[in-house]
Amino acid sequence: MSGIGVLDLQGGVVEHLEHLAALGVPASRVKGAKDLDGLTGLILPGGESTCLTRLLHGCGLDREIAERCHAGLKLWGTCAGAILLAREVVGEVASLGLMDIRIQRNAFGSQLDSFNLTVAVPAVAPEPIPLTFIRAPKILRLGQGVSPLLEIDGYCAAAEDRNSLVTVFHPELTPSLAFHRYFAGKCGIPVPIPRIASAAWQADSWVGYAPIP
Repeated sequence: MSGIGVLDLQGGVVEHLEHLAALGVPASRVKGAKDLDGLTGLILPGGESTCLTRLLHGCGLDREIAERCHAGLKLWGTCAGAILLAREVVGEVASLGLMDIRIQRNAFGSQLDSFNLTVAVPAVAPEPIPLTFIRAPKILRLGQGVSPLLEIDGYCAAAEDRNSLVTVFHPELTPSLAFHRYFAGKCGIPVPIPRIASAAWQADSWVGYAPIP
């Protein structure tokens, strides 16, 4: 059965796996090229983009992901993962460069400047979605074939093209399953209407700031 992988080199892996499991989507960790076999989608999680770039290059996964993307593998980058997918990164050399966007890392400031929002994203879900921004980047330019999914205060916070989805926030750090369901659909995996994650679900390993009410 086809499924979705989560890149497991560094960053927020477990939370993505938990959200996919809550939707009943087959999911697995990806540490090497062979782990991509049989997958229709791959999530590039939040973490530290420079570290992830070095690890991807060191194990050859950067080339393998690019080849499989061109062959139809769907990709979703959250926060640092969005930076990895960007064709242009302000002041830095791009990593995978698979999506025609220009992005700026740490666009809101330090960890202390992290925040929460609840906003409507009609293309993704009929109800407002909670979003968590942690040292988030901003998407400053969308290239040909790239469509915005969410714009806030003059910048783009989520976008997609035919093969890829990027979010500058962390959907995996909220109880909402909406974005994971949306990506599963993009991967051709049918998913029932998402249910709310368990009340016991927590993201304490990532929370280091005072959420905005």
